[in-house]
This record gives sequence, C-alpha cells and structure tokens, in this order.
Amino acid sequence: MSPAPEAGIRQLVVDADAGARLDAWLAARLPDLSRSRLAQLLEQDRVAVNGRAARKSERLRLGDRIELTLPEPEPSTIAPENLPLTIVYEDADLLVLDKPAGLVVHPAPGHHSGTLVNALLHHITDLSGIGGVLRPGIVHRLDKDTSGLMLVAKNDVAHRALADALKRREIRRIYLAAAWGHLARETVEVDAPLARSPTHRQRMAVLARGRPAVTRFQRLERWVAADLLRAELQTGRTHQIRVHLAHIGHPVVGDPVYGGAGARGISGPGTLWARSLEKLVPRQFLHATSLAFRHPSTGEPLRFDSPLPPDLTPAWAWARQSSGAEAV
Repeated sequence: MSPAPEAGIRQLVVDADAGARLDAWLAARLPDLSRSRLAQLLEQDRVAVNGRAARKSERLRLGDRIELTLPEPEPSTIAPENLPLTIVYEDADLLVLDKPAGLVVHPAPGHHSGTLVNALLHHITDLSGIGGVLRPGIVHRLDKDTSGLMLVAKNDVAHRALADALKRREIRRIYLAAAWGHLARETVEVDAPLARSPTHRQRMAVLARGRPAVTRFQRLERWVAADLLRAELQTGRTHQIRVHLAHIGHPVVGDPVYGGAGARGISGPGTLWARSLEKLVPRQFLHATSLAFRHPSTGEPLRFDSPLPPDLTPAWAWARQSSGAEAV
C-alpha cells in the first residue's frame, strides 16, 4: 500500500480565492489529501481557521490563517484473506474486477471480514492508500447485492487521477436494471439531489439539501409489468440508481430497501406475471455491465463489459420470453 501523507501540522494563509468554501479551497491546495480525507479531518475538528475549529462550508477571507493537523496514520487491522476474485484486467496502476452479488466491498459494522478489501489485500501488495485503512484502492464502490465491474487503483498517483476523472464525469459507468412498471418515455433523465435520510440513517433519500445526482435511463426491453433499463450514472452517490428509480415510481425489482410493495404494487393483468418474476429474482436486479475510462498513465481509452451473471439470467430470459420482448 502506498504511504499515507506525513503526519504533523500544516499551516496555510489565504492569499487568493477569497469567498471560496474551506473544503474546496483545501482540496485545490493539498492534492496529496483526498476529498474524503479532508472531510474526515474537518469532521474531527482537525482544521482550524484563525485558531478556531472550522466548518467545511465556511467562506474564507484574504489573510485567514488555516492550521490543519494530520494525525499519525492508523494501522490497518484488516486481515488479508484468500478469497476468489474475478479480475478482468490488471497492470501496474490499476485493476478492473467483476464483483459477485453478496460480496461487501469494504469492512463495516457487521462485516469485519470476508470483504472485497480483505481479498484485495491478499492478492495485491501495492494497493493505493488514499481510500484510508478501510478502503484501500477503492475508486468507486458497488452495493453488497449489486454485481459487476469495479475499478481499483494500485498506487496513489493512479488513484488521484482516477478519482479526478470520476469527478469530471470522464469515467462511464453503465448498469442493467429491471424496474417495476413502465417508464413514461423511452429515455428519462432523473436530476434529483440525494442525502442521508433523516428518519432512516441507513438509507438515502431525495432531499433539496442533498448533493447533486443525475441518472439517465433508457428502456431496452418492455416486459409485461416491468422494464429492462440501461442506467448511466452522471454522478456517483450512494444507492443512486435505486433511489432515483424509486423516486419516479419504478423501483428496482428485488430491492429489499427501496422496492416498496414489489410485485404487490402491480395491479391489473400483470399481477400474476409480476409475482412470477419476483420469485425468479434472487436479489436486486442491478448489474454494473460496462466501464469505460482513459488509463491514468498512458491516456489509452479502455472499455470493459460484463454480461448479466448466472443468478439473474433465468429471470431475464423468462421475462423476455413471456413478454415477447426483442433482444437487447
């Protein structure tokens, strides 16, 4: 794993960009610290402006003195585990893997072992340290029960470049999703900000105070009481596709959190069909099917594709056949 930024105190003076937010100003001047790391330091009151603890949204003035305290790096307690990984591409800077459903990406309460990070630490010895001790190398994540392609950085330089490309929307991430009901149009763009739900802290919700989130949906197949959709992320918020589809009244088939009534929400002639489909879907019908980006070192365009995995293929085949849908 690449070394973490050196611990100690850093002092800066605002000599330009008056009026900028503190978190954005720091991110522009401290490229060796990721935005998530800066956010963590701000939450821990390790950033002071003119001698007092500062808020990340604070607006700066010329002459403000900023002091940032970097603690000693926390030793990783994550044990490498010899778990199978499906690696579709690997070089000195990065790897692309095909994550199965059911695999948690990084350790969290209730999942201290058996995660993707445990497996990565066994298979790779030089993962980027930017993600912190719990998320080494992770450029973007997938939910536990979402399958498909993920991008992992193997050094800090590659990690910063890929993270920046992600923020600039230069990494294309396309998913296949089955959603209840039918979109009003063949293509739909959902632009709805997301934030942590104030009532259910494990869930995300569409809230005016949330972070911008945009997803583009295109219908690939129209089934009896559901659609097969192509979903392209324009931003990458937690649970974004699932929340956006639920928000417009077409939740992901098999989603236990945002799926609402599931097949019970389908009425009329499609009721029995919906119940049959629900029995065939073993988990949320969401798969990261395509990933495209430029290599952080060479600039070479790379694209990778992953077909629907075996656990979703029977439901897809039955839905197409029983609906008379044409192939994707």
